[in-house]
Amino acid sequence: MPVRKSNSSKPKAASRPTGKPAHFDARFMLTTLGTGRAIIRHAQDEVVFRQGDPADAVFFIEEGGVRLAVVSAMGKEREIATLSEGDFFGEGCLAGQPKHMATAVATEPSQIVRVEKSAMVHMLLEEPDFSEMFMAFLLSRNVQIEEELVDHLFNSSEKRLARALLLLAHFGKEGKMEPVIPKISQEVLAARIGTTRSRVNYFMNKFRKLGLIEYNGHLKVHSALLNVIIHD
Repeated sequence: MPVRKSNSSKPKAASRPTGKPAHFDARFMLTTLGTGRAIIRHAQDEVVFRQGDPADAVFFIEEGGVRLAVVSAMGKEREIATLSEGDFFGEGCLAGQPKHMATAVATEPSQIVRVEKSAMVHMLLEEPDFSEMFMAFLLSRNVQIEEELVDHLFNSSEKRLARALLLLAHFGKEGKMEPVIPKISQEVLAARIGTTRSRVNYFMNKFRKLGLIEYNGHLKVHSALLNVIIHD
């Protein structure tokens, strides 16, 4: 015997407002002042935190840039990362890191959001869209670290310098010169790629003669510099 369908239908429940804007804006969420958050202006070369300071907050670069450097017990300094607008740093505290493993210094006048660990954990738990964005950043950072490790293990200092310049210039526009932002000294480049300033100076002159870089008060990098990396 066929089952008869009832003509009566239950009214649909009204959709509940989520309280979240149609287009989730993580930057707005981070830069909106609230409990556990502060926006701090840093001058060029000003220290954001030092190696060994308590790791109790995550930082977000709203404007400007930051470089991370470590100093060995023998006093030798090495730059480990150059970060720009939209990047996070200091995230090690979320994994239980008690102290900062590096020193963070503003490479230009910068506006940085400091988010206390407890506030960051709350956002990650309560805002799935923000959590997804942050996870994507961490995965991207992990890939970059692996690439740099391979770069240091297998590439010459010339190739390491070419790669560093291309990354600093955010290369990608074929056939165009892209400015290196922020300005960076040969000493810093040498520390970053693990060689001497004299070697950096030699290769910079070589790149300039080949038309791969320009320097008229501001360093610019040509995308053709990529050929130095992919060709032996």
